[in-house]
Amino acid sequence: MMKTISRVLSPLLIACLVLGSLPVAAAPAPASGLISTQEALAQDRVSADRERIQEVLSRQDVQDQLVAQGVDPAEVEARVAALSDAEVRQMADQLEQLPAGASVVGVLFAVFVILLVTDILGLTNAFPFTR
Repeated sequence: MMKTISRVLSPLLIACLVLGSLPVAAAPAPASGLISTQEALAQDRVSADRERIQEVLSRQDVQDQLVAQGVDPAEVEARVAALSDAEVRQMADQLEQLPAGASVVGVLFAVFVILLVTDILGLTNAFPFTR
């Protein structure tokens, strides 16, 4: 008697449990208001980059150059405000790479060091004093 009840009830219980858990598994996870640390840091970096770009554009010498080129500074500010986050990062990186009053001496010194190292390694033959 117990075996027959268990044989009938077991498949029914399994089917109920499977069907009962399907809506929970199929429902999308609720969107939480939490953001990851990396997203927060990326947003901070983008806002800092935007501030730096605005700082550079607000300098008087830059404003004078924009006017000399026939560009309205207000239009430039509007376009910078419309930049996407990726474009802001790219522009800030380009600002970092620009020489700030640097001379050719630094570039020549870097080329000299690179040639010297490659000559010592035997990859080039630029300097006879390395042999």
